[in-house]
Parts: sequence; C-alpha cells; structure tokens
Amino acid sequence: MGIEALPYNGVSKRRFAARFTSACALLAQYIFNNIITYVPIRRLRRAFFSWYTANCGSEVVLLLGVQVRNGSNVFIGDRVVLNRNVLIDGRGGRVQIENDVDIGQDTNIWTLEHDVHSDSHATQGGDVFIGDHVWVSSRATILPGTRVGRGAVVACGSVVTKDVPALAIVGGVPAKLIGQRRNSLTYQLHYNPRFQ
Repeated sequence: MGIEALPYNGVSKRRFAARFTSACALLAQYIFNNIITYVPIRRLRRAFFSWYTANCGSEVVLLLGVQVRNGSNVFIGDRVVLNRNVLIDGRGGRVQIENDVDIGQDTNIWTLEHDVHSDSHATQGGDVFIGDHVWVSSRATILPGTRVGRGAVVACGSVVTKDVPALAIVGGVPAKLIGQRRNSLTYQLHYNPRFQ
C-alpha cells in the first residue's frame, strides 16, 4: 500500500499536504497584503516581502499598501521603489522587475486576465518584464505578456498592452509612443522616506 492510498479523513496524505501548503501560501499572502503592508515600519515590510517573494534585491523600498499576489512568481532587483498601493500580480506568470526601477503610486502590474472572447470567461496569463531604470508613473496599468524596455517611461494613467521599446516614453489608453528619453541611465535610486 503506497502513501497515496493511505486515507486521512477521506483524503490521501499527499493531497492533504498539497492542500495544507496551498492554505499556508494563501495565509501568508493575506497576512502580507492586509496586515504587514500597512504597518508603518519599512524594515518589517521589507523583511516579510523578502521572505514572501521569489527574489528581493537590496535597498528595495516598499511604501504602505503594496500588494502582491503569488509572490513565488515575483522577482525584484536592486534599488526598486514600490510606491503606495502598487499591486503586483504573479498568479498568471512571472513578474521580473530589474534594477533602479521607480513604480508610481496606484500602479497595477497584471499577469492574469480574462479572455474577452471566451464563452466560459476563461483566464489567460503571461509574464511581465520591466527593465533597468524604467519609470512607471502613477496609476499606470501593465497587462500580461508585456515587456517594458530599459529606461522607458510609462506616463500617468497609461495602459500598457504591448511591448515598450527601450528609452521610449509612452502614454495613453492603450499606451502609444509619445517621445524618446534622453538619459544616460547611470543613476541609482536611493529613496528612503520616513513613515511611509
């Protein structure tokens, strides 16, 4: 008799272990998104974030209200600033944010969405990649399956539906090229606000 055949209240031990692990992951997500992220102690938020995500680089700044879904698919580089109420969704794919990236307040980064053509309202996912020195302004939305190239700028309120080239400035719904960034991209972000 193998381990799979041994019942535990009608559920095999493997299945029970899988359910328990899943429940623990959901509990960790709930604790981070609804409790830890609102504690006004940045070191505590960052420590929990480092544990909860797949990778968290050095000098990452999380302001109050940052939310993460499925942190095991979230990879954050060095000196990344996640402003208030940023949402990072790793449920439908991998989110990779490189170094010296500034993500503005109320920005949503999605890897999972509903297929508008599906008769069953099915979901579809895709990875999101954000390159070094990208600046995503407030209230922008980045949709699944997109790449934002090195040094690009996403204007306030924009919706990124397709790849953004390096050093491009995009804006609008959907985001379109509105300019070109002229910057050597040698800076490093060192943002340390108090009580945020």
